[in-house]
Amino acid sequence: MTTPPNHAHGATGRAITVVIPTYNERENILTLVPAILALSREYSVIVVDDNSPDQTGAVADELAAASQERVTVLHRDAKRGIGPAYLAGFRRALMGDAELIATMDADHSHNPADLARLVAATANADLVLGSRYVAGGRTQGWPLYRRGISRLGGLYARLVLGVAIADLTGGFKVYRRETLVALDLNRIRSDGYVFQIETTYRTIQAGYRVVEVPITFVDRVAGKSKLSRRIVAEAVVMVWQLRFGRRTP
Repeated sequence: MTTPPNHAHGATGRAITVVIPTYNERENILTLVPAILALSREYSVIVVDDNSPDQTGAVADELAAASQERVTVLHRDAKRGIGPAYLAGFRRALMGDAELIATMDADHSHNPADLARLVAATANADLVLGSRYVAGGRTQGWPLYRRGISRLGGLYARLVLGVAIADLTGGFKVYRRETLVALDLNRIRSDGYVFQIETTYRTIQAGYRVVEVPITFVDRVAGKSKLSRRIVAEAVVMVWQLRFGRRTP
């Protein structure tokens, strides 16, 4: 079921693990996972599924069975949030030999072809962000209100935290292994968009270099958005807790 690897594209000489949380993303991962594996043999994927009613987990298992051990599936018993899903994926990735750990959305909003550019940028950075809001970056297919929420949320977080990052809420990232280890995953309790804010902010606080690479973010191909009022409200409160060094309850 997987596409044969193309060694002409994306080769780096380093093991790269891509962590993808899923909830009702059956249609999307059928094409996303093979597209990542096709970049080069250096890429592997960890799918973290929250017991999706649409059988995303079962589809991921089929992809794993055909992947020659390049796909791992973590099955969680219920929908418990994207932040904890990423943490579960990070912990599994760190059990392996990955030198770089990437994160991306399951809905094709992030183009697998852009992974090679983000990976290349780790030569001079400890964390690379795929950014919609630096020169050359853009969003495609989003309604005006979604663009407004994203822009205002990023501006709010930048002002509160005092960091010069244009796209704090994006989920397309590549970490060096040592950067992720230094974050102390047990300290991270946030979820939703604020999980992305917290991990980037803690990386900066720890003295690591963060670089943004322009990407085109495309609205999801299939399925429904997971954005909710609770996620937005959590972000509003959590950035102040981060600013003053308080732990999230």
